[in-house]
Amino acid sequence: MKTTILQKPASFYDDFVLKGGTQTHNTHYCPGCGHGILHKLIAEALSDFNIQDRTVLISPVGCSVFAYYYFDVGNIQSAHGRAPAVATGYKRANPDSIMISYQGDGDLAAIGANEILQAANRGEQMTVFFVNNAIYGMTGGQMAPTTLIGQKSTTTPRGRTSQNEGFPLRMSEIIATLEAPVYVERVMLTDAKNIARTRKAVRKALKIQIDKKGFSFVEVLSACPTGWKMTPVNSKKWITDVLAKHFEPGVKKDESEDREPVITLHPQPHFDEFHELLDIKSLTDKIRGVKVPEVKPLADEIKIAGFGGQGILSMGYALANIAMGHRYQVSWLPSYGPEMRGGTANCSVKISDRRIASPLVDDPTVLVAMNKPSLKRFEQDVQPGGIILYDSGLIDTPPERTDLTVIGIPATDEADKLGSTKAANMIMLGAYAKLRGYLSEAYVCKALPMIIKNTMFRELNEQAFKRGMELVQ
Repeated sequence: MKTTILQKPASFYDDFVLKGGTQTHNTHYCPGCGHGILHKLIAEALSDFNIQDRTVLISPVGCSVFAYYYFDVGNIQSAHGRAPAVATGYKRANPDSIMISYQGDGDLAAIGANEILQAANRGEQMTVFFVNNAIYGMTGGQMAPTTLIGQKSTTTPRGRTSQNEGFPLRMSEIIATLEAPVYVERVMLTDAKNIARTRKAVRKALKIQIDKKGFSFVEVLSACPTGWKMTPVNSKKWITDVLAKHFEPGVKKDESEDREPVITLHPQPHFDEFHELLDIKSLTDKIRGVKVPEVKPLADEIKIAGFGGQGILSMGYALANIAMGHRYQVSWLPSYGPEMRGGTANCSVKISDRRIASPLVDDPTVLVAMNKPSLKRFEQDVQPGGIILYDSGLIDTPPERTDLTVIGIPATDEADKLGSTKAANMIMLGAYAKLRGYLSEAYVCKALPMIIKNTMFRELNEQAFKRGMELVQ
């Protein structure tokens, strides 16, 4: 005898573990909210199409942000409105993945409006589910780009007016005017008949991506009883009687039968081909006759910090380029205040014999501090056993840590003796190079003029670099 077992789709987690480790079988959505219904329809399709293991769901800011509580798929949380951009990057790097961008109206139609239009116009291989409840539901019930004329919100207490706030945006109609999208439809979550139509639209949109036909967009009119200050029953009635009159449900564009699967005409180049493809010549190609040391195991995470105008960023940039010329993996990430010169500035440099996953340096192995505020700010972040190089000409209070190698270099004073305090950064670079011992002095002296192209300081920079090496020695 055949037995039918009714249960949650396999694409849902068995238990929903919410923030704080709370385990529950219930969602966090308000009673009457449509997100739970749409989640179920998507999860059923993922399981039925057998694409759970290659699906990645992007959820940005809004009520939909916690989709990762429920969907047992790859989950990425993106910045506000940027889900289509994140989905584009991931899909292009992983063409066999199934990308779902799950967004609300305050996210997609406001700060994310340009992102969704550009992704749709390019015909990116993704499926977008756009939940339209005509309000900012999560952040306090403010007016959204889809809020109706006359509709009250916390930011339009007298009701939205066309003269003051403009007209509501019909995103499905806008996207349907573009050439690239394959399928655009608006549906609503009200009665069983319309939920069935939504189910059909969800499955069609995903099937288009499975078949590699292009971009699909499903707008879902959904209730927000809390934001609308209505009961769940009255919210569904308001969708039918009011919201659907302005945002008319139906297919806005469907070229799924006429489109052929998209074939990538220009496959992703191999990593080794980029230099030739972009006609980029490395420093090593330009520097002849200088042998660099063999690559050794290394994982330096360097924070260089000081005032704007001290050449903080230039030192980090030069170091990263020189290390790359020695065949190391590198990253360089600058950070500076809005006032630039005279304000705070720092940069993060990573140098490793292995691929670098992130350019961020939170716990440096080496700190180069060029002023007292920078030393105070970053001293406690340095890893035990690490190194602090500080400008003892400007910092009269040495670091207090005893579990580090601490070296004071009178960089500014020595640079002044050479002719310009602007060369203090190169003195610190020389001190670092001597201390760490994996960089070729001859290579650095040839590379510096190619990296820092100000001819006025060409000879001075070389002198300063060598002086920094001498001071450590």
